Amino acid sequence: MGLLDRVKEQAATATATATARAKDAAQKGQAKLDAMQAARAADALLRDLGAAVYAERTGRALPGTEAAIEQILGALRAHEEEHGPIDLSQ
Repeated sequence: MGLLDRVKEQAATATATATARAKDAAQKGQAKLDAMQAARAADALLRDLGAAVYAERTGRALPGTEAAIEQILGALRAHEEEHGPIDLSQ
């Protein structure tokens, strides 16, 4: 095997390694982005639920507040089925 063949082989190996690392980094980045978006969605649902319950408990509920609470609870259940339990410790 000549010197040029060895250089080509090393270049091909380096390219494959770099491509694999880039793909791995992209997948990890996407997973982190997905987790952040899921957390934001959960936060929004919990905020809406809190506002509706607060309105109900303080006597300021609108006619559709109870239905809204049930809808939000359903959305939270679906969110947990898709993304796992919501971390409420924050």
